[in-house]
Amino acid sequence: MQEKRENVLLGKLPSLELEATGFVENFIHTQIREDLKAGRNEGRVHVRFPPEPNGYLHIGHAKSICLNFGLAKFFDGLCNLRFDDTNPSKEEVEYVDSIKDDLRWLGFDWGKRDFFASDYFEQLYAYAVQLIKDGKAYVCDLKPEETREYRGNLKEPGRNSPYRERSMAENLDLFERMRAGEFADGARVLRAKIDMVSGNMNMRDPVIYRILRAHHHRTGDVWCVYPMYDFAHGLSDAIEGITHSICTLEFQDHRPLYEWFIEQLPVPSRPRQIEFARLNLSYTVMSKRKLLQLVNNGLVNGWDDPRLPTISGLRRRGFTPDSIRNFCERIGVAKRSSMVDVALLEHAVREDLNLKAPRYMAVLKPLKVIIENYPEDQIEELEAVNNPEDPTMGSRKVPFTREIYVERDDFMEDAPKKFYRLTPGREVRLRYAYYIRCERVEKDANGEITALYCTYDPETRGGSSPDGRKVKATLHWVAAPTAVSAEVRLYDRLFSAPDPGAEKDGQPFTTKINPDSLTVLNGCKLEPSLALVSAGISVQFERLGYFTLDKCASLSEKPVFNRTVTLRDAWAKKAGKRK
Repeated sequence: MQEKRENVLLGKLPSLELEATGFVENFIHTQIREDLKAGRNEGRVHVRFPPEPNGYLHIGHAKSICLNFGLAKFFDGLCNLRFDDTNPSKEEVEYVDSIKDDLRWLGFDWGKRDFFASDYFEQLYAYAVQLIKDGKAYVCDLKPEETREYRGNLKEPGRNSPYRERSMAENLDLFERMRAGEFADGARVLRAKIDMVSGNMNMRDPVIYRILRAHHHRTGDVWCVYPMYDFAHGLSDAIEGITHSICTLEFQDHRPLYEWFIEQLPVPSRPRQIEFARLNLSYTVMSKRKLLQLVNNGLVNGWDDPRLPTISGLRRRGFTPDSIRNFCERIGVAKRSSMVDVALLEHAVREDLNLKAPRYMAVLKPLKVIIENYPEDQIEELEAVNNPEDPTMGSRKVPFTREIYVERDDFMEDAPKKFYRLTPGREVRLRYAYYIRCERVEKDANGEITALYCTYDPETRGGSSPDGRKVKATLHWVAAPTAVSAEVRLYDRLFSAPDPGAEKDGQPFTTKINPDSLTVLNGCKLEPSLALVSAGISVQFERLGYFTLDKCASLSEKPVFNRTVTLRDAWAKKAGKRK
């Protein structure tokens, strides 16, 4: 296998044999293999995942995480975790901690290779000084609006700043005084001297340092000048010995600038930037700015709201690390942007939980059933299968009593022809229990149904009839005396529009929030075994979907379960009805 794998790396293995090695072909693998064949980087593959600590990670970041750590694993290379912390006004330790927690939960280990751009502030400052000495950077006094005006646009070339030809000595002096805190925020910037008539706007003398008095989460108040992302990012890659900088497509136009800085300076390595299409997910916003707006405006309940695409939100909702990794592998890596249907992500977690999640019975909208011919004080222990997909999970005992709860939606007094569940005079099967027949209905003064009176056939224990008669419906249920009361939160897609971030219609994305994205049900009844489930554990409520005990359930007087996903794609069914 090792020899075959080396042949894959060198491009000697026919493509038909790649699958047998676990190798998933994409253009990034191809380009890295070309570098290895050409002998670049001494045969090393060293990548990095470089989040900015200004928010929580989301499912789009998961795609990049899986890609970068996956490349390192396949090519026997390394993957760094580096925080690009160059904007202290938006960065917090909370975000650093959450990012590390999310990566660990997803199953990735960066060893001792966690770094920060702030680790290199002195080196980056020295690189900026070197550019000034080489006549390739200058201190500019233009105001921000003047800088934009001088920069031109896509149709008009830019104009040189009146400060562009300052002497090296003056630039060095001003830059040093900028660092010393002699000037107000925004009064001056350091710009690279490249080409103000370039067709690439990023090359028109970009700002590489600005004055910013903001407390940094690691360096405190030592610095009042900070490097811009475009300057710090590529040079940090070079300092760390990164060989391949895997970025999303929005950085494609920044690549010439990335390469320009590396070419001008005596950096220890020369990484290659490769771009891929970021993840766009239907019925979801992935912009960190929009997610922050949702959180700050109280439109969701924090970064870990189960309706958000954040890793912490998906985790709280009940998504598993395997389901997210499988989803990222399934959607693949491409050069062109496209929209991925969120149903594929939902399918991934259904597929995973179907194999792993134990089954239980829960009644979300309880309707009491009194079985008149069942002994009043009897409690019977019935055998229930924990997961038919995995016999090793065994079985459990479920109590059965004279009074039980069934779903209110499983009964209709005047049922249409194709309604096969409980109705007066009809017989149905109770899961793992008996056949029951509805004899009469009890109502309150307002005409609301309060209870059903039924009879059972004691010969049908276990759910089958010795005389061979058939029923068309099997209902889940919970014994009333032993039932555990709970709160259940039915989470659905946060947005009702397939592309809520597109504001071409003039409507802000917040107007497209799905009003039914969260339904809270109180008074739900659970079988007693569910009282033993730990927070974060996912289970299937039979016939209802997959649910997870909320991480904050211990703070509540009763269990709180979050719906992870329905058993089937309910939205596809809705779309079919609309057609």
